Amino acid sequence: MSEPILIQGGMGVGVSGWRLARAVARTGQLGVVSGTALDVTLARRLQEGDPGGHLRQALARFPVAAIADRVLGRYFIPGGVEPGTPYRPVPRLGLRPSRARDELTVVANFAEVFLAKQGHDGPVGVNYLEKIQMATPAAVYGALLAGVDYVLMGAGIPAEIPHLLDELAAHRPGQVTIAVAGAGDAVHTVGLDPRALLGRSMPPLARPRLLAIVSSHVLAAYLARSANTRPDGFVLEGPIAGGHSAPPRGRMRLDPDGEPVYGPRDEVDTGKVAALELPFWLAGGYGAPGGPARALAAGANGVQVGSAFALCRESGLDGELRQRLLRRAADGTLEVRNDPLASPTGFPFKVAGLPGTLSDTLVYDERPRLCDLGYLRTPYIKQEGGVGYRCPAEPVDIYVRKGRPAEEADGRRCLCNALVAAIGLGQHRADGYHEPALLTLGQDTGFLAGLPADHSAADVVRHILKDVAR
Repeated sequence: MSEPILIQGGMGVGVSGWRLARAVARTGQLGVVSGTALDVTLARRLQEGDPGGHLRQALARFPVAAIADRVLGRYFIPGGVEPGTPYRPVPRLGLRPSRARDELTVVANFAEVFLAKQGHDGPVGVNYLEKIQMATPAAVYGALLAGVDYVLMGAGIPAEIPHLLDELAAHRPGQVTIAVAGAGDAVHTVGLDPRALLGRSMPPLARPRLLAIVSSHVLAAYLARSANTRPDGFVLEGPIAGGHSAPPRGRMRLDPDGEPVYGPRDEVDTGKVAALELPFWLAGGYGAPGGPARALAAGANGVQVGSAFALCRESGLDGELRQRLLRRAADGTLEVRNDPLASPTGFPFKVAGLPGTLSDTLVYDERPRLCDLGYLRTPYIKQEGGVGYRCPAEPVDIYVRKGRPAEEADGRRCLCNALVAAIGLGQHRADGYHEPALLTLGQDTGFLAGLPADHSAADVVRHILKDVAR
């Protein structure tokens, strides 16, 4: 398989869904599905009646029918959930084993990748976040079962993922170490035993290539130092890229608008990365013609682009929200702020300003603080012993009772609920409550110049690569 010049970035919860990844892969470039929270998006789409029947078609191809049938029996509602009826919850991530959670996660990742790979022979990848460690083994295994070609991992140091891929591709038990605050030298892990889950043996799977998403040549060198941690390549992400970004190195300084200030220490030395003799792609501000040429001249294999695809027709964004973003970007009124506080992870997060969403101070102040999805919860050792879970986006008094200062909760948004709402699957209740969305985008929207007003994924690929000889 030849390396792609263009990687479509994995975005949000379901923004980079199977429709978008499939459309990009059909052009011969790398289409990527977001692997974040696929369990809840599958469960809620099934509760919406699975319009078009795509998910049920994918689940019918899952290698163990009994597992897929259990997921369908628990979540599928013919005709869709009644208006105002809350979605049925999914099992939350945790250190304790849960067969129901593993089955749902494996099936959801299988379905997303399976659908993305239909009707073409282009490459398909899946993007995961190291910050959401407790989902990783089951999620990765589901993607492998569907024949995923690439795994991309960011938001942390994916040092254990090469070995995990080796083990799961052979259907051997795989695990990752979980960071537990206050655990000292005690080691906590989460894993998956494929044969125990499926109840039978299977032939070995193709082992996908791993691309580590990093923002530092130092981190790239650290991962490349050993066969145990070495990925198959890197995506080097700059600070203007969408979604989360690494905080500035050294002491955090904010500009007059309250955004983090990046300096020379935050620039990736592409020469040092090239010296590692692994392929790499550049991300953040490369989504317009000329971007790939600049990257190739720097020794890269190409570019990763997100925002241009987030605003295309095949994007998983709620259609009305996508159109509002496009109009604001086109008339120059769209502001994307790199908010140092919005994300519970502590990473700066790009917030696209849009009235009626959580970027709106009034909406944020009126939303009750709650944490009922919990993907970004941090496990910690409780004073009385045992493991608890906390998140700075949960109610402040509860967070304080879990041993953390109240100021850590200032300005935090519940990204789990808000990003699910951004694709039209926000929680709703009989009392009229609807979960507000939060939108994220890269800070450079110059890529829109030259694109059709309502552009497709194929339009984006042609636009970006028009000056590249292939």
